[in-house]
Amino acid sequence: MEEFIKTLLLTGKMAVITTAILFIFSLPISYWLAYSKFKGKVLFEALLCMPMVLPPTVLGYYFLLLISPTRGLGKYLSETFDIQLAFTFEGVVMASIVANLPFMIQPLQNGFTALPKQLKEAAYTLGKSKWTTFWYVLLPNIKPSIITGLALTFAHCIGEFGIVLMIGGSIPNETKVASIELYDQVQALNYKLADQYALILFAISFILLLVIFSINKRQNTNYL
Repeated sequence: MEEFIKTLLLTGKMAVITTAILFIFSLPISYWLAYSKFKGKVLFEALLCMPMVLPPTVLGYYFLLLISPTRGLGKYLSETFDIQLAFTFEGVVMASIVANLPFMIQPLQNGFTALPKQLKEAAYTLGKSKWTTFWYVLLPNIKPSIITGLALTFAHCIGEFGIVLMIGGSIPNETKVASIELYDQVQALNYKLADQYALILFAISFILLLVIFSINKRQNTNYL
């Protein structure tokens, strides 16, 4: 039971850290994507959405090459700062951030895009700065998109398997999250414990989807 709880706590820790970091970084990126007229924006959007179509193992393989202590960024970090990311919790978090980036950015970008242009213009007319308009005018009006992004990212993060296995392996109390432990228990024919992990992951994902659909339905009702 103690090992069971530790695995779930590790999974939650990874999901919370990943979601929080992605939210902070995705806000300015989503805002830029929604309002920028940069000609190469389509290419940038395609790159950001690659994790949605690439097999997780492929993404994990390239990320593993990037942070490998024998080449590239990984070699630089290892030799300069004595930092190793491969098969560590920090490496798993970084990989999870890359894999879940589009699940946070797309809802936020759609939220900004759906706002009436007059909203920003009215704020500027009243003398509000871009910073004030962003925090006190635009963000409060995309709350459903924010909640959707947070919920989708968290739900996808706790179910992450391929890229986590490629980057972190299956190290107890370090990189073995619930999805990896579920796989290990199935391989060991321990279906009773596998059922418990599967049920918890299913329940969390289902609850988060209910929250998303309820918020979107309420939002659509308000527009009628």
